[in-house]
Amino acid sequence: MPRFVELGLNRIFRSRWGVALVIAALVLLVVGIGRLFSDDDRAGAVISTVSPAPVLSANPDDDDSVISADPPPSPTSGPGTAEPEAVAYAFASAWVNHRNVTAGAWHDGIAPNATKNLADSLSGVDPADVPADRVLGRPAIVPVGDGLVDAVVTTNAGKLTLRLVAPDKHWLVDGIDWDAS
Repeated sequence: MPRFVELGLNRIFRSRWGVALVIAALVLLVVGIGRLFSDDDRAGAVISTVSPAPVLSANPDDDDSVISADPPPSPTSGPGTAEPEAVAYAFASAWVNHRNVTAGAWHDGIAPNATKNLADSLSGVDPADVPADRVLGRPAIVPVGDGLVDAVVTTNAGKLTLRLVAPDKHWLVDGIDWDAS
């Protein structure tokens, strides 16, 4: 290394500002590397809440707020299509039907009631990993917005929360969340 570079680096490392700069660079490097190797894989992320978002307002006297105090609209279905409760029940019943079936047969059972994105993300899943064996009762539907509901399905091993969407008035499951109880 040339002598003038070596002298310059020695001055930097001897001053307080130089040491602080080196420490800051090391911290940024460690944080960046940590993000690269984090377990934060959101490709298979699913919903985590079942209640509608709270109604917020900075000033209750303002009429121009974006958030409404009105409850979310009730879910509607197109003519000849299943209601969200029926779709959620069919999906959940196929999801818990995991004993003595191949992964392909299990996937074929859930795919008709799932969006393409969800069906693709569940492709190759080992049905033996499903923690429940049967659905207990009817799904509870929680309206979230127009064309968007959550369905909470009680099983013998916990609660399965399904996010259903209906962009064209045809309800499909678009996300799942499991809560063992």
